[in-house]
This record gives sequence, C-alpha cells and structure tokens, in this order.
Amino acid sequence: MTKSGFIDSRRDLRERAFQALFSLEFEGDVLDAIHFAYTYDKALSEEKEVNLPAFLMNLVKGVLDECSAIDCTISESLKTGWSLERLSLVDKTLLRLGLFEISYFEETPGRVAVNEVIEIAKKYADDTSAKFINGVLSQFVIDEA
Repeated sequence: MTKSGFIDSRRDLRERAFQALFSLEFEGDVLDAIHFAYTYDKALSEEKEVNLPAFLMNLVKGVLDECSAIDCTISESLKTGWSLERLSLVDKTLLRLGLFEISYFEETPGRVAVNEVIEIAKKYADDTSAKFINGVLSQFVIDEA
C-alpha cells in the first residue's frame, strides 16, 4: 500500500480514509472499516488494541456526516450531462474526500488537499480521473495569497 516511511503520514492517512470510505459504499460498520483500512498491512498482533489516528477518524466520519451537502455541491459543479451517478465509485469517493478536506479542514490549504487526492487518484484510477478530479476540486480552492 504505502512505503514504510509514509506510514501514519497525512498522505498515508488520507489514502486509508479513501479505502475506508470506498468500502463503506458496500455497507458495513464505520469503525470496522476504519480499523481495517488502518491495520490490514501493518504487522500488528490481533490482541493489541490500536489507537486510530484522529486525522483518519475525522476524515472518514466528516465525509459521512456531510455527505449529502458534499454530494449536492459536487453535483452543482459538474458539467451539463454529468451526475454523481455517472461517476465511477473511485472518482466519487475521492471527490467527496477532497471537497470535505477543502471545505471543513481549515488547517489544510486547499491546494494541498487537491494535490493529495490527485496522488491517490493516480494510484487507484488513471490519469484521466486525476485530471477530472483536479478540474472539479480546483473550483473550490481559494488562493491563499
């Protein structure tokens, strides 16, 4: 999944948030999905209790809590003829994650949130998706000058 030097970095946690959110599209318990996304590739004893990082928890729970508003905002920003239903599940999940971080995480500059989601898109989708996501999310970034 990620290089060992990046484990628990914000980039790694964003990717794990994406994985948890993606899996939740197929139902399941939120905490179980977060726990699995966080621990599945780590060499942890099953008996050991794991403290899930707050950043990861906040991303996943925040996207889920604000999903209706985020979906509405994304739908309004899509070009004519496009809808959320027409998007791939990967693209839709990444757009939700990126827009949540841009809109609700004041400590993350908008450009950083966009760039991080684009990197995840390149790994789980293709360059076309990455460009599409960049185009949609860039509409919501206010340049901090």
